[in-house]
Amino acid sequence: MVEDRLACRECHHVNDPDAQTCALCGSSSLTEDWAGYVIITKPTDSQIAEEMNVSEAGAYALKVR
Repeated sequence: MVEDRLACRECHHVNDPDAQTCALCGSSSLTEDWAGYVIITKPTDSQIAEEMNVSEAGAYALKVR
């Protein structure tokens, strides 16, 4: 379930609920307090990815607190 996952405060990547560090950037700053969910499949062709400074495909939180 998406709500159980943890978002990285550094890169906004959405991680599994049992993660200790972000699978994308390696940060240990993960939180359950996030909102919005976007899946980027082709970051080079995505205006959203450009706005979010995302260069890797994956699931991202739109707002992380």
